[in-house]
Amino acid sequence: MNQPKRYTITAALPYTNGPIHIGHLAGVYVPADIYARYQRLLGNDVAFICGSDEHGVPITIKAKKEGVSPQDIVDKYHAIIKKSFEDFGISFDNYSRTSAKIHHETASEFFLSLYNKGEFIEETTEQLYDEEANQFLADRFVVGTCPKCGNEESYGDQCEKCGTSHNATDLINPKSAITGNTPTLKQTKHWFLPLDKHEAFLKEWILKGHKKDWKPNVYGQVKSWIDDGLRPRAVTRDLDWGIPVPLPDAEGKVLYVWFDAPIGYISSTKEWAQREGKDWEPYWKDKDTKLVHFIGKDNIVFHCIIFPAMLKAEGSYVLPDNVPANEFLNLENNKLSTSKNWAVWLPEYLDEFPNQQDVLRYALTANAPETKDNDFTWKDFQARNNNELVAIFGNFINRVVVLTNKYYNGIVPEPSKFTDIDTDTLTTLKAYPAVISSSIERYRFREASQELLNLARLGNKYLADEEPWKVIKEDEARTKTIMFVALQIASALATLSEPFLPFTSTKLKGILCHDNFEDASWDDISTKKVLLPSGHQIGKGELLFSKIEDDTIQNQLDKLISSKAANEAANKVVEPQKETITFEDFTKLDIRVGTILEAEKMPKAKKLLVLKVDTGIDVRTIVSGIAESFTPEEVVGKKVTVLVNLAPRALRGVESQGMILMTETPEGKLVFVNPDDAKVTNGLHIS
Repeated sequence: MNQPKRYTITAALPYTNGPIHIGHLAGVYVPADIYARYQRLLGNDVAFICGSDEHGVPITIKAKKEGVSPQDIVDKYHAIIKKSFEDFGISFDNYSRTSAKIHHETASEFFLSLYNKGEFIEETTEQLYDEEANQFLADRFVVGTCPKCGNEESYGDQCEKCGTSHNATDLINPKSAITGNTPTLKQTKHWFLPLDKHEAFLKEWILKGHKKDWKPNVYGQVKSWIDDGLRPRAVTRDLDWGIPVPLPDAEGKVLYVWFDAPIGYISSTKEWAQREGKDWEPYWKDKDTKLVHFIGKDNIVFHCIIFPAMLKAEGSYVLPDNVPANEFLNLENNKLSTSKNWAVWLPEYLDEFPNQQDVLRYALTANAPETKDNDFTWKDFQARNNNELVAIFGNFINRVVVLTNKYYNGIVPEPSKFTDIDTDTLTTLKAYPAVISSSIERYRFREASQELLNLARLGNKYLADEEPWKVIKEDEARTKTIMFVALQIASALATLSEPFLPFTSTKLKGILCHDNFEDASWDDISTKKVLLPSGHQIGKGELLFSKIEDDTIQNQLDKLISSKAANEAANKVVEPQKETITFEDFTKLDIRVGTILEAEKMPKAKKLLVLKVDTGIDVRTIVSGIAESFTPEEVVGKKVTVLVNLAPRALRGVESQGMILMTETPEGKLVFVNPDDAKVTNGLHIS
């Protein structure tokens, strides 16, 4: 008998600054759970590891906003996240937290191991500093323009638009996220991991090695990073929240969260091994162990370049075999946003859709953002449930169980002679484990979920073609064979659905009374002649899935719209009243009705249109920041209200000779101040 293969499977540590939402589930946790459950079904030795990432700037920012300590924030959300995962059926072998003593010890030991080997560069450099806040601006305490893609809202450690990781000093026009001030530069000492030193190893391991089986998005991003040339990366920060740097001359400094967080996989494994009486080291140091990191695409560089470089520098750890990163999931055609409350939160879903964990698991898997960003819609969720889970999977099982109870009091009948269609159906059934395995082993979980559904389709087609409800009237022996074959498909579904639909699998095994005999393993389905033996007693029928009605879906859509509106209202900044002016000041404004004759986009400017406007006294050029709301074609011929005696101003080399007056609707849409709604006398606009 072959020794079971050992798998260490990690899922990205979620930040404890908010609950889990469907983007997290689709990107990381559902695919990781499918993979872990599948490997266990094969009899492999699995350590499925995760935990809360409780350090880093987002947590301190959240704490400042709420007026509490960072520890209060992480304690609150760690409990919420851990319970949500448990209730949703994510089968972690251990879910830890980076504030745990064992993690602080493990991360400190790892740092010292590299330090003592001379793997760090110690440098005094200039870092961004907020004079008013009296602190250095690490990572998300600073925002600015990404030097690679031009995103104006990039963080100091990473641009979420293009995925590039960088240092805060790389940002163009940086601003403090604390005060909004432009930061200064101040000297400070830090320790750097010289990634350039490991460039040759990374090229050999990834580019010349056997990593072409990595997903194209992962391999491509890593190749781009390496091709651009790697630079030393600071592994310490000037912060008061995190793991203190374990050196005597490092007061006020902590380990960079992206140095300490992946070590959380190791400390969580240690915690699990201690609890279970196991040795943790083989799961991280034995060459026969397969290490797989499940992450989102924004974490690729950390798991494929920085963490492997750390492991290689330490010298005793295995390197990841694969890093199957998913793309992002959008919601109702808009980017998921926790700050704007545009999300489906897992705790709320579990409360509002009790006992329907598998419906969400299936919808997220069937529409997984494996190769490109995908969109979750409530209508698609409803359709996946009603048209696939209910109408195909649930319908097949219900018919088989109801008919077995009706004809044979729930006892699996003894088959008679098998026809060619029976044999072909059973042969096709036996092929499904290998087909589904092939998809899972290539991290194509969406494809695997559809193969599972195809097995249910096979069952439905078989029953529809053989019509046991008609055959029973004239050939009882033939009916027994039909029902026997259908029950074998049902039994196979009970096992093969476990990675994808664990709650459904448990329920179906209960209906089929799998506990009364040795349950078939994944491989047994391909090799055993009989999965559900004749004479075996099954239970009564119950629905595996329930139809989701239109009003339930509409409630969710209404809830999204309401939460978005409430968030916008809460965050709406009301401009204070400007300095008081006299009536004489007001009469100086020369406001006239004009007509836009020509319009074109300003080159290399996202927001600007260059307009030719007939003001009645002349035709002049006006540069207006309306390009994100209107196309040039839309505005030509429009009557507009123009402030004509505004001092000319050069915008990107074009002199603007006036201002178009605009306003916003209650919904925030930009609209022209309509001259037809007001009286214009002697150039003065009077309401």
